[in-house]
Amino acid sequence: MILKNNDNKKNLDQNVSDFYDKIAKSRKKWLKRAASFHREDQIMLREMIIPESKILELGCGNGQLLNSLNPSSGIGVDISKQTVKEAKKEFKHLSFYSGDVSKLDSIIDSSAKFDYIILSDTIGYLEDIQVTLEGLHKFCKKNTRIIISYYSPLWSPIFSIATLLNLKMPEVNTHLLNIEDIKSFLKVSNFDVVRKEKKILVPLKLFGFARILNKYLSTLPIFSFFCLRHYIVARSIPSGKKHIPNSASIIVPCKNERGNIEQAVKGIAKFAEQIEVIFVEGNSSDGTWEEIKRVEKAYNKKTGRFSIRSFKQKNKGKADAVFLGFEKAKNEVLFILDGDLTVEPRELEKFWQQIVSSEAEYVNGTRLVYPMDNNAMRYLNYIANKLFSALFSWLLGQRYTDTLCGTKVITKENFLKIKSKNKDLGNFDPFGDFFIIFGASRLSLKMSEIPIRYKARVYGTTQISRFSHGFMLIKMVIFAFFKIKAI
Repeated sequence: MILKNNDNKKNLDQNVSDFYDKIAKSRKKWLKRAASFHREDQIMLREMIIPESKILELGCGNGQLLNSLNPSSGIGVDISKQTVKEAKKEFKHLSFYSGDVSKLDSIIDSSAKFDYIILSDTIGYLEDIQVTLEGLHKFCKKNTRIIISYYSPLWSPIFSIATLLNLKMPEVNTHLLNIEDIKSFLKVSNFDVVRKEKKILVPLKLFGFARILNKYLSTLPIFSFFCLRHYIVARSIPSGKKHIPNSASIIVPCKNERGNIEQAVKGIAKFAEQIEVIFVEGNSSDGTWEEIKRVEKAYNKKTGRFSIRSFKQKNKGKADAVFLGFEKAKNEVLFILDGDLTVEPRELEKFWQQIVSSEAEYVNGTRLVYPMDNNAMRYLNYIANKLFSALFSWLLGQRYTDTLCGTKVITKENFLKIKSKNKDLGNFDPFGDFFIIFGASRLSLKMSEIPIRYKARVYGTTQISRFSHGFMLIKMVIFAFFKIKAI
């Protein structure tokens, strides 16, 4: 029976190989005819991928997509020898191999690691999807992303008609898979799905209107159901657990928080082998800087739980304070602990556990689960937070219940990637919360929320303005839609 199954697989592979060998030379013509669709597809994939990355594409065709992603090192694998031959002629700076992708370690060096592994319209051709996906783990680093793009089954009849009318390149019949099918295959293959997207309503130029419809309308509820292109991003669970961080830097931005400085230090538990606390003081008028230096001197004389460092802001705003602290941080994992101590320092250990267990790559606190202390948050602020959280969950494709909770945790490695990825967004966020959240979404990091108990202030007064900061949230929603969702 096993021999029979193997023979069936060989016959299927040979049929696919023979079919695409025959149309290899005409493939470029078909790609030009469908240029509008491929341009939209490339726009979406370039948003998901950091330029100058190491990329492996399985089912690479003639290499056009791989080349468009500007890899520092690009390898393409395809079952059609003639198609690979055409790819080698056109894109000499990339590497191409022919063979069965389910036996990838027999085609390329099994020690090779990639930033991204792309299966574009490939998964439906695989005889054993689970076995092929399981074989990808050995080519993954802890931050590698698997990107699977595929046609929606809803469009299958339309494509059949288009092929009959010679408007679309002919293809071998494939499995009809939807997003839930692909998610199931990824789950049983030990991958964790971190992002899902649907794009492209119109694959034709449509007199120039297609770009507008695909950019804006395809993102909206109901309309997105009819999109022809599905994208799923996943991470390798075993590869993510290969490195366990052991050091943390806790950034405490503070302005007029003199009464909270020593309490912050006392409340931090020794949850990592190495911990440093970095106070960043922002032009206080109540003696906060002097108190920081007193506490720093007193506690650094003691041997024990952690070291304390401090810096003064040259500029203004929480974002500037946080990013200065991140820049100065020496350790692997970066924490933000607001100086008002409305989130208790002892809560940080919960965030640490999410990172070291590889359950998450970015951890966001949420204040809106547990009951709050009286006067911890005004009712109008609470309602606004709920509303904006729902909007941001839709915009970012992951569930957020509290975007403005100041307690956030990310590795320094991923923060530096966010800085690089977000260069095109400009200096848009005076708080820093959205810079990190938007960047984590664009990098397809696995996000986790930790419910925390939100306390009323013991010292000082709130520095949040309901109306000016509420207006800022509205601007952030609009900004996120045009810069991240509508692409």
